Amino acid sequence: MKIGILTSGGDCPGINATIRGVCKTAINHYGMEVVGIHSGFQGLLEKDVEILTESSLSGLLNQGGTILGTSREKPFKKKNLATGINKPAIIAEHIKELGLECVVCIGGNGTQKTAAKFADMGVNIVSVPKTIDNDIWGTDFSFGFDTAVSIATDAIDRLHSTASSHKRVMVIEVMGHKAGWIALYSGMAGGGDVILLPEIPYDIKRIGETIINRVKKGKPYSIVVVAEGIMTDGKRRVAEYIAQEIEYETGIESRETVLGYIQRGGAPNSFDRNLATRMGGHATELIANREYGRMVALKGDDIISLPLSEVAGKLKLVTEDHDLVIQGRKMGICFG
Repeated sequence: MKIGILTSGGDCPGINATIRGVCKTAINHYGMEVVGIHSGFQGLLEKDVEILTESSLSGLLNQGGTILGTSREKPFKKKNLATGINKPAIIAEHIKELGLECVVCIGGNGTQKTAAKFADMGVNIVSVPKTIDNDIWGTDFSFGFDTAVSIATDAIDRLHSTASSHKRVMVIEVMGHKAGWIALYSGMAGGGDVILLPEIPYDIKRIGETIINRVKKGKPYSIVVVAEGIMTDGKRRVAEYIAQEIEYETGIESRETVLGYIQRGGAPNSFDRNLATRMGGHATELIANREYGRMVALKGDDIISLPLSEVAGKLKLVTEDHDLVIQGRKMGICFG
């Protein structure tokens, strides 16, 4: 059996560990031939591929990024009317020409949607969820999330000393356009006093009152953790907006920090290495059993799979009844 593997969308700690998990299982256990596809779906358009061997996989477990490269090519966008290019049809034909019996797609929500559409066309697809945002529906966690949370938590820890020394409000902006999982988990782990998520509306006056009440209790500084996707005036960066509004409401000096791409770079932690390895191995098992059109997922302690048709187009969002939100409120943390 000859299979292909690609990585699509943003980079994320653990992609290479997943590639390693897929390929080592395929080569060593099932005797498959593995073709690495460069630059996501763009590589299938251009037939930009290479054969992956044991030596190709050396040192991948702790390596950040992706050795295959990535792109945000979305072949199911509207056809180019001027040229009549049908990218999905071209890709499907190239998969046949390359002799690939299945393609493993490692990617986020956009990749899952694209994979589902190819599955509907009859292309044999197995996908692995990849995102630091942890917003892919159907899996408890996706690899990369735990590493991103660890990085954000470390940054919050470091801001405590500066905030305390200067008696300031420190606002730290973390990733999460639509889902606030990183802000929730890192904010709770880092001892945030205010945690703002895209899913929960906030009142800046209430936030100001929370910070003033902390001062009255002898706590002269506060840590505010915000997800990049919360609502603002749209004219300033999220952290800048919140810091300026807090200073206006409270009169307390406030400063912002934007963590940015640091969250998604570098080596995966041990949890993500093991999760990526398990997911990669399970993807190969699905192929060996010819169970196509499915996404690998973590449910509890088990690695399972779900039909791509159930996953595509859905987001996993934080809800107000999440244990961490409930417990945080009991402890006096403000969620807006």
